[in-house]
Amino acid sequence: MPGDALKKVMADSAKQTRWKRGVILTCAVLGSSAGVAMAQQSANAAKDAPKPPTTTAPAVPQDPTASVIIYDGGLKPGWNDIGWAPRELPRSAPARLRMFNYGGWILYQPKLAGAYGALTFRFTAPEAYGEFLDVRLDSPGAAVFPHVRISPEFIVKKDREWAEVVVPMEVLNPRSLPFDRVVMRASKDVGRDWVLFDKVALVPLSPDIAAARAAGGGRAGRGAGKESKMVIDCAAPSRPINPLIYGIALDGNRETQDTHQWKLGATIRRWGGNPTSRYNWKLGRAWNTGNDWYFRNVQLGFGADDFLESNRKHNTWSALTLPLIGWVAKDTTSVGFPVSEFGPQQAVDETEPAGGNGIRRDGTPLPPGQPSTTSVQAPPEFISEWVRSLREADSKRGGARGVHMYILDNEPALWSSTHRDVHPEPLGYDELLKRTIDYGTVVRRADPEAVIAGPAEWGWTNYFWSAADFAPGRPPYTDRRAHGDVALLPWYLRSLRDHEKKTGVRVLDVVDVHFYPQSNVGLGLEGATDPDTNARRIRSTRALWDPTYKDESWIGEPIQLIPRVKQWIAENYPGRGMSIGEYNFGALKHMSGGLAQAEALGRFGQQGLTSAFFWQYPPENSPTFWAFRAYRDFDGKGGRFQDIALPTTAPEGTSLFASRDASGKKLTAVLLNFDPEQAAQAQLEFKGCGTLNTVRVLGYSGAPGGFTEQATGTKAEQALSQRLPPYSITVLDLTVK
Repeated sequence: MPGDALKKVMADSAKQTRWKRGVILTCAVLGSSAGVAMAQQSANAAKDAPKPPTTTAPAVPQDPTASVIIYDGGLKPGWNDIGWAPRELPRSAPARLRMFNYGGWILYQPKLAGAYGALTFRFTAPEAYGEFLDVRLDSPGAAVFPHVRISPEFIVKKDREWAEVVVPMEVLNPRSLPFDRVVMRASKDVGRDWVLFDKVALVPLSPDIAAARAAGGGRAGRGAGKESKMVIDCAAPSRPINPLIYGIALDGNRETQDTHQWKLGATIRRWGGNPTSRYNWKLGRAWNTGNDWYFRNVQLGFGADDFLESNRKHNTWSALTLPLIGWVAKDTTSVGFPVSEFGPQQAVDETEPAGGNGIRRDGTPLPPGQPSTTSVQAPPEFISEWVRSLREADSKRGGARGVHMYILDNEPALWSSTHRDVHPEPLGYDELLKRTIDYGTVVRRADPEAVIAGPAEWGWTNYFWSAADFAPGRPPYTDRRAHGDVALLPWYLRSLRDHEKKTGVRVLDVVDVHFYPQSNVGLGLEGATDPDTNARRIRSTRALWDPTYKDESWIGEPIQLIPRVKQWIAENYPGRGMSIGEYNFGALKHMSGGLAQAEALGRFGQQGLTSAFFWQYPPENSPTFWAFRAYRDFDGKGGRFQDIALPTTAPEGTSLFASRDASGKKLTAVLLNFDPEQAAQAQLEFKGCGTLNTVRVLGYSGAPGGFTEQATGTKAEQALSQRLPPYSITVLDLTVK
């Protein structure tokens, strides 16, 4: 678990998204066939607005190839100004609105006609308003149009007080319904300062695309985007997809609040992170935060039993981290470096009793006191008793397993930093192996059919070296050299194989490692979203699998994590599975974060991982949320990626992941376009798959409402031409015969 996450929770200082003062909004309005209703179905604010006047200026005939100006220093002929927000429309100046009390503005023209590609306008608002603006279309009939919340990921350009924001195509009018008004309203109560709007316009489709739509079928024309040849090969060897790759992690501080985590379609949840190394199952909710938050024992609102019960309730499997460090919290109040004993420190948590960060004011670390200051011993027998109690509880419920994977602690190479108050010495090869064998053996005895995973190491350096290899005051790499100069993970695996051969006891089933890009792309909601960082964030996923990708960080060489670890397994302890116990690409609310997540999930299935656990779970309706849904519930009706991964090829700048069911008649594909500006025209070839029968297309480009049905491209017996919008995730739901 990244320490900063817990620090922010404990400090109650979660970052609030800052609204950029002044926005120019570009909302794409490309129509499509019948779509899925948006998840956000808020009440129609216009119902309380003044009704359109019974007499209006005659509609202005529209040239289908010209922009339609609605407001530019004044309202244009044929358009009416209605709404419920106090407003002024001064001559030759932007419109001014006070949008307090959920105020809104409606621009209305009867009998509006035309095929539009985008709605554009400018506005500027106080920064304190945050994300407050809701935009949608409307009509006098019963049609329901999506509400589009304007959020920072849509901002692409700023010009002094004005900024340009792009809302992806097909979001305002996914079903190509007729409309005659544009509604802009505050989605939350804001202040009484003026909000200024200007240069409101409807921009039509490009002539090529408009002509293609007019011809029927919604096929994209020659100007739809760069051609991308792709192949799905049903005749080549395939591999099963383990559903446990769609895993997430617990956030104990938000557990009872964030019900949207159950909408992701996650198959398994992990109880893990730094505090779980010191979790005392006998006290229920007691653990130690380590150096994430002043080495303090705390009682959080959610214990392991609550976690397991919640998973059972939602039919989700459980992965449980077991402490191997040898010490667990003795209560919910003690601190590792109390000021009363250790004196002033560099940083202090004033909560009673006051505890420090264990660093003197001159920056040097304080020697820790006795582990018993905060903790009690937790030998293997302590864990054995826990596992037995869990299995006994399973028996009382009828025998269904409550824990589907046990994980042997969390990032042990960092114990001498994260938990240095009880484990100040850096962990070496021998101690890691001994603790794995000692604790793994009692787990196996208490639960013979258990799936046991480890060593749950944090990243690149600890795949190759131990913490003792970098211990201060010692020559570097001495621990590795003392073990035949063999990299840590291969040595660990071979030693466990030899142990099983000697004793007949298998203490490891799954090799678990963590992966976080080291190329400064952020973590969680954090992370820059400038074009360079966005592109690097997406490229960083190549470290998972690509032997030609040189990591763009201090690592500076190919990581190829999954093939590398799988090769180590094959050479040293065949038959083990592989899990990525933590990963995260940052900028979860930006489309680049969503694309990186969709890419990772596709690679996990393609590469044959046993399991993977996103850290922790994405915000509701964020691009990363919908990246999960691309594989788990793209249509809100259970539509999902299938169970067998098919070989695919796709050109640079795109990705293609494909799957089929056991019958071979059902195919699902996920197509990604990483270009933020240019569409791609996917030319899909289906090799050995049969004849295409039904084709359903769903697309997502960043709107909170998620996937909407799109017009199907040109279909042949074994080919499909399909437009992929810029920065988009497209799902193909197919049957063949």
